[in-house]
Amino acid sequence: MSEKKQENWHKSKSFDQYRDAKGVILLDILPQGQCINAARYCSTLDRLKEAIRCKRPGLLRMGVVLQHDNATPHSANLTQQWLQRCGWEILPHPAHSPDLAHSDFHLFGPLKRYLGGMAFETEDDLISELRNWFDNLDVDFFRVGINSLLSRWQKCIDLHEDYVEK
Repeated sequence: MSEKKQENWHKSKSFDQYRDAKGVILLDILPQGQCINAARYCSTLDRLKEAIRCKRPGLLRMGVVLQHDNATPHSANLTQQWLQRCGWEILPHPAHSPDLAHSDFHLFGPLKRYLGGMAFETEDDLISELRNWFDNLDVDFFRVGINSLLSRWQKCIDLHEDYVEK
């Protein structure tokens, strides 16, 4: 993949990863040219539910707490109906609080450092490397990120849902 294509890859591709303290449950890479809408998001949630059933037996019975932001696909009626039907609890996300998005405060920095300086022949090579990176992360990486969310949430509550820097 050319450097220019690699540089612009993030503009045409999107990925979400769904994880718990044990690691990644589902890595969802959006096909090029597609955008996230409520129907696509609900389809991803269907796949996440199946991945949880397969990878974390019993978790669905214990209850799922999902953290997502207030993006339109997440707050759409279709999505809200899906979540209510499945009985998943949503961790509230105050508006304008990227500091509570796990990807922003815990994932993107290490991922950027890992991929820095790498060149890929094809988009598939890049996707393969992303999957490899996630698969080889130590369980402690996920525990630290999830545990730090607790203190970030407390700071947000203490600041009356204002921006939390660190």
